[in-house]
Amino acid sequence: MSRGLLRNLAALVSGAIFGLGLSLAQMTNPDKVLNFLDMTGAWDPSLLLVLGGAVVLSTIAFHFVFKRPAPLWDSMFHLPLLKAIDRPLIMGSALFGVGWGLSGYCPGPAIASLGFANPEALWVVPSIVAGAALQRWTHYRQTADID
Repeated sequence: MSRGLLRNLAALVSGAIFGLGLSLAQMTNPDKVLNFLDMTGAWDPSLLLVLGGAVVLSTIAFHFVFKRPAPLWDSMFHLPLLKAIDRPLIMGSALFGVGWGLSGYCPGPAIASLGFANPEALWVVPSIVAGAALQRWTHYRQTADID
């Protein structure tokens, strides 16, 4: 098998496992997520177990993964180059949080919810795509003005 095919197959399997995990954790249920975010009302802390499990597993896995010179099916690790906390990062994070709080979906669970034909996901996913396209267009225009 070619390296590109293996990389795409690994991405497909990883995505399927991620989607299954989101479903099992009920992250595809917007009511569950909204109850987790509602600390003054019907707060449901059960998603803290999901978050805690993800943090512990990722911490252990990254310890071993970054000992390698490169990923299995790529020539290098693709890590963010920018490390500054700036206005666009803060504004994007705030906008993400508002969208998550209003809809109960973040991008991963929204896409996984399409598999369950959740009607809300049919509105949320195109909105996420439109927001991403708007960000790319805005970034492109700002970068073109600088050059």
